[in-house]
Amino acid sequence: MEREKIIFLRNLFLRMFVVGIVIALLLFGATLVFWNVAAGWVMHLFSVDEKTLGRIVLTFFTNVRIVILFFFLVPAIALHWMAKKS
Repeated sequence: MEREKIIFLRNLFLRMFVVGIVIALLLFGATLVFWNVAAGWVMHLFSVDEKTLGRIVLTFFTNVRIVILFFFLVPAIALHWMAKKS
């Protein structure tokens, strides 16, 4: 690969990582702020208790972390390593 293309892709992945972190933090903040309202709606609409809802939310944020780290940060680090090498 050309060095400029590697640098472009690295910068793209790093920016996607930063945007992913910002969105995840905003979702986490919204979840904390609106937990009582959302839990009431979910319990009413889907007949899910609050304990199960907590597990669902925890699984969601775990999956978000995996996607952000392994789909965005790891390729960015690999491309950074390739750009330094060439």
